[in-house]
Amino acid sequence: MSAAREVEDFRRASRGWTTGVAVLTAGQGEEVFAKTVSSLCTLSLDPLLVSVAVDRRSPLVTAVRATRRFAVNVLHRDQEPLARRFATAGAGRALGFFTAAPMRPGPTGAPVLETCLAWFDCRLEHVLPGGDHALLVGRVAAADSDPGEPLLYHAGRFRSLAPARPAATPRGVRA
Repeated sequence: MSAAREVEDFRRASRGWTTGVAVLTAGQGEEVFAKTVSSLCTLSLDPLLVSVAVDRRSPLVTAVRATRRFAVNVLHRDQEPLARRFATAGAGRALGFFTAAPMRPGPTGAPVLETCLAWFDCRLEHVLPGGDHALLVGRVAAADSDPGEPLLYHAGRFRSLAPARPAATPRGVRA
């Protein structure tokens, strides 16, 4: 089997796994970094650990290594535009805070989205190799959540837990 075929088979199989959507954030000096991720994993209760994978070449990884802190912000189902923005290459870097995504410093100083379903403010515990990604393991310094439904990602599309509304039947047409 060719390498290209193996990659395509892997991608197709991965699309069958439904994940939540989060935005990984970090700050370094005057710069703020944000990247949409779907690889959040809660690792441990003792100590409190989470992990998230991000492209190892990302400037966000460099910022996290330098500052030793980051935040993971779990998105609410209505935050798809934010997920799309920070999934776009180059859109997740700004001087100061993003105006389209208001943030505040968390207890560690990492930028936390003001509006999200849940957040984890972390101190970097480890950076592990993961092929073309770096696996950031963070010790949770603070976390919080609000009620609501998560934004999900499945089969290459953003989704929510709410069932899709049926399309309206045009007048004069019987369903």
